[in-house]
Amino acid sequence: MPKVTVYTTPTCPWCVKTKEFLAENKIEFEEVNVAAERKAAQEMFRKSGQMGVPVTDIDGEIIVGFDKARLKKALNTAS
Repeated sequence: MPKVTVYTTPTCPWCVKTKEFLAENKIEFEEVNVAAERKAAQEMFRKSGQMGVPVTDIDGEIIVGFDKARLKKALNTAS
């Protein structure tokens, strides 16, 4: 199972979509609220070069935004 981290904020609708997609595909993930954790926001920026959320880290592959096709490919899901 890949290591998945999703950097989010509480008010982000695309973050919700990303988390729903992962849950529907039974993918375990760690959610990191970058609005509450300054260090996490800096880490997210270092990894992605972006301040927007969601940013998903799947075993080191960085996906910015809710990109269902890229998430599927990175996770090797068939749905």
